Formats: sequence, structure tokens, C-alpha cells
Amino acid sequence: MMRKLYTIVIIALSLTSCEKVLFEDDLESTNPRDNFEYLWNECNEKYAYFELKNIDWELVKSEYSAKIYDGMTQDSLFNVLGAMLTELRDDHTNLISNFNISTFGVNYLGQDNFDWRIIEDHYLSQDYYISGPFRHNFIDNKEIGYIRFPSFPGTVDATNLNFVLNRYKDTKGLILDLRENGGGAVSDIFDILNRFVEQKTLVNYSRIKTGTGHNDFSDAKPVYVSPYNGIRYKNKVIVLVDRGTYSAGSFFSLSTKALPNMILIGDTTGGGLGLPNGGQLPNGWTYRFSITQALTLDKKPDYENGVPPDIQVLFDWSDLTKDEILERAITELQ
Repeated sequence: MMRKLYTIVIIALSLTSCEKVLFEDDLESTNPRDNFEYLWNECNEKYAYFELKNIDWELVKSEYSAKIYDGMTQDSLFNVLGAMLTELRDDHTNLISNFNISTFGVNYLGQDNFDWRIIEDHYLSQDYYISGPFRHNFIDNKEIGYIRFPSFPGTVDATNLNFVLNRYKDTKGLILDLRENGGGAVSDIFDILNRFVEQKTLVNYSRIKTGTGHNDFSDAKPVYVSPYNGIRYKNKVIVLVDRGTYSAGSFFSLSTKALPNMILIGDTTGGGLGLPNGGQLPNGWTYRFSITQALTLDKKPDYENGVPPDIQVLFDWSDLTKDEILERAITELQ
């Protein structure tokens, strides 16, 4: 399974290198319109989610091309091109210069639903453990294990996972908190999930943009999780998510939909299920956007707009003595 994902990444990287060759040989230019046309065309031919997001890219071209003029400053050009990319409503989409980076900010589409200080003050003792990227301890009279996982840093390994899962092996269940987890290394997803399955399990499909048409994709390839040959956890696992759960966090959340012992609680995730790739504009700025789609088990790309929770709960900011999402997870495990 991982080999298939790595193949997609390698293809994406090869596309980037090809663009750089073209740029070096033929396309070097500081002309604002040259750079506008280049970026618009690259998105038009390679971006993965025009249809799902109902984006009229021709209309976007008409609107933003009217803002391009000879002699405009670098800052003005960057603002126009960056704003055009935000029309894709995708945090895997960025324009990068040596003076600014454009972003969309999908986490602002929903309320904030996490405060680590509340968890420290009201749920965890101050002697909680830090095992690699995990912060964890017993809660609810030591009947539940709480594990905070704030990003996918690529440092999940057998040592830290064995310690964590062995520590909570006799609990009623685990709570894995992925709120405000902005993503990271794809490998971490499978290193964690393979500790919670007892048989090879299909969790989703993936496809990559292969042609210039908006719907030109490869065939959908199955993505599996296989059980780890070692310590695994067999009881119920609650995964906490919110709009700040993005990219690898959404991939993880999507996978839970196929695993009967895992329940998703909180708010809809931020999406980010397309792997990003990019290149270089004629003026030297770089860009990236999503060129793949992660599909549900019925081969739909809908969760790019966010993976919905199984149980929706929002944070009540008028009471800072408790975490409603965490409380609902505790109730689910009792």
C-alpha cells in the first residue's frame, strides 16, 4: 500500500522537475502577464478538485487577468496571483516568494474547538508522559488512555508506539486527539493505524491527475491498512477532530470510517485529501496545489471538503473548566 502512495509522490516530484527544466530553457520572464498566464494554465491542467468545488476557472481568469498591468510592482503581482490561488479554497495551495507566502486558511471556516491548557488543568496530571510525538496519560480514574498527537512529524516508530499501547493495554478505550493537527508525514498514518486492525483492511482509494482535462485521472487505486506484527490495541478508539485537522489528519480521519473499532468525534475536518505538487513561475516564485484525490470506499472525492465526524460536538467557550468534545468521548467509552 505504501509503495503505491510513494509512487504517486514520485510521479508528482517528476512533474515538478520537468517544469523546472522547461522554465530554465524557455520561459524565464518577469513580465506580469507571462507569469499570470503560466500559473493559471498550470492550475487549469493539473489541479484536482475543480468539479467537486464547483469552481469556474475561466471566470476566475477573467476576473484576475483584469488586475494585471505592465509595470505593476512585485508585491502587487504577488497579491493578485496569491488571491487567484485562494479561489481554489485549498490549504495545499500556496504561492511562495522571498517576501510572502499566500494561504487560504481553511481552519477559519469553523470555530476553534481546542485548548491544550484546559486539558492540562482539568484532565491530565502535570506528570503526563511525552513519548516521541505523543503526549499522554490516564484519565477518568485510569480507565481511559488519552493521547495527544498534534502533528504527523514522521517520527512515529515502534519504540514510542509500543510504550504507549503497552501502558494503556488494560484500559476501556483510547482517546486520540487530532484537533488542530495540520498534517505532515503520510507514513505516520499507517504506522499508527496498523496498531488498531486485526486483518488487512481497505480504507480508501486514491487517484492522480493524468491529463489536461479537469476530469482526467488515473484509475482509482485501493489503499489498505495491514495489522502490525507486534503490540496492537483491540478496544475502542475515539479520534477527536476539528476544522484544524488537515491533510494527514484528514487522511487518518477518512480511514477511521472503514475501521469498526474507531469513532470520530468533534467537528468536520479541514479536508486536504489531495497530495500537493508544484513548480516554478517564470519569475522564480514557486507554487503548489493538489494533484491527487483521496476517494471514499464508494470512490467519491467528497471528503476533500472535510471528513464529517460520526458524532458532532463543539466546544463551549463560555465554560473554560471543561472540554465538551473530550467529555463526549469519555462518555462514549464508559
